[in-house]
Amino acid sequence: MKINTILFDLDGTLVDTNELIIQSFLHTLNNYYPDKYKREDVLPFMGPTLHETFGGMDVERVEEMITMYRKFNHENHDVLVKEFDTVFETVKTLHEKGYKLGIVTTKIRSTVTMGLALTKLDQFFDVVVTIDDVKNAKPDPEPLLLALEQLGSSPDEAIMVGDNSHDIEGGKNAGTKTAAVAWSAKGRDFIESFHPDYMLEKMSDLLKVVGAE
Repeated sequence: MKINTILFDLDGTLVDTNELIIQSFLHTLNNYYPDKYKREDVLPFMGPTLHETFGGMDVERVEEMITMYRKFNHENHDVLVKEFDTVFETVKTLHEKGYKLGIVTTKIRSTVTMGLALTKLDQFFDVVVTIDDVKNAKPDPEPLLLALEQLGSSPDEAIMVGDNSHDIEGGKNAGTKTAAVAWSAKGRDFIESFHPDYMLEKMSDLLKVVGAE
């Protein structure tokens, strides 16, 4: 069946929030564990929810750690967030050609709204599923299936595009095709190891994958 629905992860896929996320983790962790964490140490924390990451460190202080992380993240958002090459043009083209587009992210809605507004991508998405909307985050299929339901699509006509293992595994668990982005902060080899159906060197490669060229 032809793909007519595209689900995107946000951070690290559509919007370059990598530096913002790394700095937010380092700011928070250096407060609780001075000089223990370096840049490379926080890369594994990109993808899982904040509850999963901080809960694994200190279940007693997880909420205050999340609060500190989000305060720094929001205050520095517009300074540190950048756009990835060809993303805006590609999403605009897909929207104009009538593809159904959705965001599926593990971030809270307020953070997602900031990123979409800053990059002016908000005009192209009718459906945005955040961590606030589900009980189970990716790689559980729940958020993907919710987005597909809201878009009126079935998994066999959809593809999930992302930069992390949670995105690829989430797509497989939901029954969609999957596309990984080669600009993943964890590296191309890491994301390829989860065997996505497609690898995108730049976002505009997606147009050929879904037949939108």
